[in-house]
Parts: sequence; C-alpha cells; structure tokens
Amino acid sequence: MSAVEYEPVIGLEIHVQLATATKMFCGCALSFGEPPNTHTCPVCLGLPGSLPVANARAVHFGLMIGLALGCELAPRSIFHRKNYFYPDLPKGYQISQYDEPLCRGGRLEEVRIHRVHLEEDAAKLVHAGASGRIHGSDASVVDFNRGGTPLAEIVTEPDLRSAEAAGEWLRLLRTTLRALGVSDVNMEEGSLRCDANVSLRPMGSEEFGVKTELKNMNSFRFIERGIRAELARQEAVLRGGGEVVQETLHFAPGSGAITSLRSKEEAHDYRYFPEPDLVPVAIDQQMLDAARADMTELPAARAERFERELGLSAESAQLLAFRGGLGDFFEAALAAPVDPAPSAQALANWISGDLLARLAGGEAVADADGTGADTGGEAVADAGRTGAETGGGAGGDPLSSRVTPRALAELVGLVTAKRISVGAGRQVLDRLVAAGGDPLAIVEAEGLVAMDGDDAELAAVVAAALAAHPEAAENVRAGNAKAVGPIVGYVMRETKGRADGGIVTRLVREQLGL
Repeated sequence: MSAVEYEPVIGLEIHVQLATATKMFCGCALSFGEPPNTHTCPVCLGLPGSLPVANARAVHFGLMIGLALGCELAPRSIFHRKNYFYPDLPKGYQISQYDEPLCRGGRLEEVRIHRVHLEEDAAKLVHAGASGRIHGSDASVVDFNRGGTPLAEIVTEPDLRSAEAAGEWLRLLRTTLRALGVSDVNMEEGSLRCDANVSLRPMGSEEFGVKTELKNMNSFRFIERGIRAELARQEAVLRGGGEVVQETLHFAPGSGAITSLRSKEEAHDYRYFPEPDLVPVAIDQQMLDAARADMTELPAARAERFERELGLSAESAQLLAFRGGLGDFFEAALAAPVDPAPSAQALANWISGDLLARLAGGEAVADADGTGADTGGEAVADAGRTGAETGGGAGGDPLSSRVTPRALAELVGLVTAKRISVGAGRQVLDRLVAAGGDPLAIVEAEGLVAMDGDDAELAAVVAAALAAHPEAAENVRAGNAKAVGPIVGYVMRETKGRADGGIVTRLVREQLGL
C-alpha cells in the first residue's frame, strides 16, 4: 500500500498599515521610531469618557483596496468591539469589523479574497531579555505610539498550494498596494504583516485538514520558510499517526523552530458586539467616485498592456509589472530618444537578466522586503524603493543605481544593431554599474566597436586560434560542431569581446574549407 500523498492548503491574513496622517479613531499623528508614548491621547489610550471618530481617509483607502481587488463594497458597514485583554490593548477591546465588513469577495490573480475590513492596531510590547519574546523575558514595556494605527486586514480564501506560491502572491499584493498609494508596505517597519493559515489534506480530498496559524512573519523569505517548516511538521505528525491540533504558532527564523503561542481562538471567544460610539459607514456615490479617481494602473493591468501593446512575453511582462519599479525603469528606457532604438523585448531581457544580476551581486531576482535581515545578497527586484531602503546604489533597484534608463536603452540599441557584440555590451554594462557614464563613449574609449566578417584583423585572429587548437579544428572538420568552442573562446579573448560569435564560427568554417 502506497503512502498517502498530502496537499498543502494555505490561506493568508494580511495586515496593511494605511498611509493616513493620523490614527484610525483619533487625531494623533502616525509615527515610527520616535520616542515611546509621545503620540497618544485619551482616545487611543482608552481613557474613560473619550469617544472615537472614524478616519475618513482610512475609509477612502479601504474603498480603493476593495476596488482594486474587485470586491463587493458594502453600502453599509459597521464597527465592532473585539474583546480580549492584553497589555498592548488599553481599552480591553479592539475596534474592528466583524459580520458587516467594508469589502467582501474579489480576487487577485488566481487567489480569491474572502474579505477586507478596517480596524485599529494594538500598541507595541517590547520584551527585555535574550529571546526578545515574552517567554523568558525579564520585563516587558509598552509603547502606545502604534496603538490606534489604521489597518486594512485582507483575508484570502485557502487557495494557495505551496509556500513559494504564497510568497509570490504576497509580492504581487504588495506591489498592488504600493501602486495604489494606500500604504508604504514596508515590512521592516511593520506596515505589512502576514499570518498564514496552514493545513494538509490527502491529495484529491475536498475536505480541509486541521489548520494552524503562523503569526506575524515580517519578510517574504521568512513567510516561505515558516510555511515550509509548518507543512513538514504537520506531515510528520500525520505520518506518525498523530493529529494536528488547531493552535497559533510562532516561527523563529534564526533557528527554524516552531513553537506554540496559544490555542486558536474562535469568533465567539472575542464576544463581538457593535461599537456603540461609532455610526455605521455608509458608502455613497461621491465616496466611490473619489476612490476611483485616485486609482492608478494596477500591476496585473500593466502586465497585460506590456503583452498587448509591446509584444513582451508573458514572463517578461509579469516580472516588470509585478516588481513595480522595474516597470518604471523599463518604460523610461523604452521612451528614451536613442538611435539605434532597442526593441521592447530586448530591453526587457537586459533589465531582467544582465542588469539585475549585476545589481544583486550576481544572484537571482528575489523579493524586496525592505528588511536588512532578509535581503542579504538577494536581488531586490521590486523597485519603487528609496536608496535608503536598498542600502545605496547597488541594492538591486535600477532606479537607485548609476545606470540611467537612457544609458541602458543606448547600450541595448548598440548591441541590437550589432555595433558592439553581446560580450562587449556586458563589459560596458559593468562600467555603467560601477561608475555610470555614456555607453558610446565607453565603447570608443576602450576600443569595443564590433569587428565584422571582412575585418582582416579578425581573420588573422581566427587563423591563430585554429593553429593554437589543432585537435579542435580537426574535430570541427570531421563534423563535430560543438568542438568549435575553444576556438571561439580564443578569438573572444584576443579581441576582448569585440567579435561576434556567429561571425567567428562562420570564419572558422571558411578557413577549414567547410
């Protein structure tokens, strides 16, 4: 009897800090990194007699998110009190939305949205001790600056089937939210936080397994690692004859350990009831019109436009559109007045391949968390970030590098027109990444102009290559086309990349009488 194969079932709960000027229900300014407890008032501290007032800008941003995700917008939604006691919640309850949220349904790509609702954030607990967590800490202190920060919570349906798919979808969501301008979605500062609901079920089953919740993971890479670790833990439990227990878990990125925080709460544990101090949010046409007016082109629509209007491959279109700043750099390069002008696909290939590889220290394109702990050497392909976030010019973001869109367009145009070889083009790109400059000036200064097939110097170098590699020459003459490699490599070294590989191969065959 073959072993049971299990299928992962993953849903996400994403908390997005909205880019309002003030908190959700009071006039305190939002802050990050400022002295503790300096942005508070009687309302966000929950003092007796204080009354909340809903932030209209937060509602506006919530409507924009709902429109972007294709949600059904509630003509009337209400706030509830979510009751629980914790030191970072001074009122003893959180103002959130329960059974009448602002948005329901919708989807982003292939992942369905369950709901989007508005709420206030809790304050921040700081645990003094080696672990940095409440367990094992010597003392805990509370910073109420964050308390009351407006949040949009986006809850997906359990449509994701792998840790990698969850990470990629979150990157797309973050790019979408950034394009909307509703949040800076900086994971390092907690503007985007994610919980993952994870379960396993036998392959082919329609019933869900028992789920666990991984809390507050703060980078895409940690989210993927945490989900993989929890899936492995659950599979080991099931294969060992045990049962998965529904609970809330913590994933420690440093050790890879998963520990239990508490049993998973249900809705009735929070004793929701309507917030008596807030009137319902009634959405009128003017509010909808204002939200639509502030909408920009979304990443999915941008990718479709790149394919339809520019003829890009689906893979190139998605990479450029879903990594926000890459698309901006690409469009700026495409619009640059250079002659010869490169094709859109050639330009896309150089941006997503050679340029990003150099900006990322030679590693593959990855995520852009904005977290120093997570980017460490990975290519940061989601631009639209500041130089401070990328750590300077070579942080993986073309917009913060020394390579200008015009310079790259000019370089790719020279390669496309065969005025320089691909190898020479890469040499020029190395110079641009290191120091910037003008591609044509670099080509002329370093003598990188392409050698054509009628160049006597090139013919002489080919002859020397054949003499230096007689065995390879005989193999080519005998019909082994792959044997030409050492000969071409010799020519490329001697000409410093100025020769075109195809032309060299043709000259080799001609000089061998083939």
